[in-house]
Amino acid sequence: MAETSALPTGFGELEVLAVGMVLLVEALSGLSLNTLTIFSFCKTPELRTPCHLLVLSLALADSGISLNALVAATSSLLRRWPYGSDGCQAHGFQGFVTALASICSSAAIAWGRYHHYCTRSQLAWNSAVSLVLFVWLSSAFWAALPLLGWGHYDYEPLGTCCTLDYSKGDRNFTSFLFTMSFFNFAMPLFITITSYSLMEQKLGKSGHLQGHQGI
Repeated sequence: MAETSALPTGFGELEVLAVGMVLLVEALSGLSLNTLTIFSFCKTPELRTPCHLLVLSLALADSGISLNALVAATSSLLRRWPYGSDGCQAHGFQGFVTALASICSSAAIAWGRYHHYCTRSQLAWNSAVSLVLFVWLSSAFWAALPLLGWGHYDYEPLGTCCTLDYSKGDRNFTSFLFTMSFFNFAMPLFITITSYSLMEQKLGKSGHLQGHQGI
């Protein structure tokens, strides 16, 4: 994987700078809003509940995505990737971990709300902590696989940030992509849709929310 030092073919300097500015705005706004969420959880006793721990996990994941975008914005404004091949691998890994954690945390929140509203019982702290640990350890596991040879991180077409190399169509990458997508996209989507569908059915019958104080 060669380091990028010139503008990629098909992209002008103005286009790269425009992408950098958009990423910068996205990164700073995302960091600001998610930092506010994290600060609120830490400073407000009423928000420190097991269900809100799942929301905290989502805020941390989204903060990581914003930090990843900030690195990409910096290199776009520099019009080159200045961190070398190892930096590219680290950037791809960090971005993938936080992206997967964000998706799985969203599914965990959906399940937590289903549990709270439909079983009429509070989510226990040990269950919430175990769920958050599972989300992050699972995300780290899948994000580490490209570093170990199943899948691959490389520069995006613009050459100023790194992610999975979707240009590879070999059996190695295809098998990784489909397996990873099943466990980290299809299953969280199924959990989210099922949880909210069951909530809708339950609340439709009762006509009101039960035990809404914990959400």
